[in-house]
Amino acid sequence: MEPVTTSSLPLSPTPVETASISLPVPYRPIADQRTGRRSWWPVIIALCLAVIIIAILTVVSLYSYIAWVLARPAVAPLQSNPREAAGLGYESVAFLNELGDPKPLEGWYIPSSTGSTKTIVFSHGYGGNREEIWVPIYELASNANRHGYNVLMFDYGYVYNERRVVTGGFNESYDLLGAVKYARSRGAEEVYVWGFSMGAGTALQTALRTHEIDAMILDSTFVLEPDTLYHNLKQYADLPKEPSLTLLKWLYPMVNGSGIDEVPYDKVKNASYNVPIFFIHGTQDERSPYEIIESIAKLQTGSPYSDMWLVPGATHELVYRAGKEQYLEKTFAFLDNVSQ
Repeated sequence: MEPVTTSSLPLSPTPVETASISLPVPYRPIADQRTGRRSWWPVIIALCLAVIIIAILTVVSLYSYIAWVLARPAVAPLQSNPREAAGLGYESVAFLNELGDPKPLEGWYIPSSTGSTKTIVFSHGYGGNREEIWVPIYELASNANRHGYNVLMFDYGYVYNERRVVTGGFNESYDLLGAVKYARSRGAEEVYVWGFSMGAGTALQTALRTHEIDAMILDSTFVLEPDTLYHNLKQYADLPKEPSLTLLKWLYPMVNGSGIDEVPYDKVKNASYNVPIFFIHGTQDERSPYEIIESIAKLQTGSPYSDMWLVPGATHELVYRAGKEQYLEKTFAFLDNVSQ
C-alpha cells in the first residue's frame, strides 16, 4: 500500500468570500462630548445657510431681471409717416451719431416750404420712437412747419439696433448730438431741440457737450438719478429704497454693459446752461417729480427767455393733451422770441 502524501489529500474547500455591502446609515446627530446628548446644530446651521443662499440668489435674480428689462423696453414699430399722418412732405434720412457707431440712425426730415434756416429736432422719450407714444407728434410737426421751421424726427439707436441698450441718456446724448449736426449739415443756422421725458433729459446731457443747440423746449423732463429711478420702481413694485438702488447700480453694468452712474445727473441738476430753456411739467407727474425739474429751472439765469410752465394736475407727457391751444401758444411764443 502506497504511503499517503499530503499532496494527494483532497483540498479543503476554499471559503467563499462575501462582498461587503455598504447600506445607507440614517443620520444620527453628533453626540455632545460634555453631555452625551445628540446635537442638531450642524443640521440647523446647514439649513440656515441653504436658505440664506437661496434668498440671495432670488434677490439677485430679481434685480438682474429688472436691470435687463429697464435697458430693453419694448418699442412698437412705426405706424405711419409725415405724409400719411399729416400731409407733410418729407425725406427718409440716415446719419451717424457721435459714438462712432457704424450703424446709422434713421429719421425723417421735413423741410419748410419757406427755405428756412431754423430747424426743430424732436427728441423722443423712453420706450418710444420718432412718432412718440404719448404726445401727438405729427400735430406738433405740422404746427412747426406752418410756423416756418424745418423738422427732424429720428429714432435713438436702441430702437432698432440690437447692440444698443437704454443708458438713461448717456449714449443717447451722442445720438442727439449727431442729429443736431445733421440739421446743421442741411443748412440750419439755428437748431432747437424739443424733447419729451427721457428725451428731454437727454437734451440736457447733450447741451453739456456742445454749443450747437440754440434753445430747448423740455416737456416732462426725466433725469435718471437715484430719486427718479426709485420713484419709477415704486410704480411697479413696493420695493425698499435700499438695497434696491445699490443692487441696481451694481447689477446694471454687469447685465447691460453700461452703468447708471455714467449719467452725469449731478452736473445736469446743478448746471446753468447758456441757452434758453422752456420747461413744461405737470404737478402730478408720476415719473419725474416736478420738484426736481423746478430746482433745475431756477438755476437757468443765463437767458431772459428761460422759463418753466408748471401745469396743475397734469401728468407725465400729457400736458399737450390737457390744453392743446395753451401748449401751442406758449411753445411757439418761446421759439419766436429766441429766434429773433
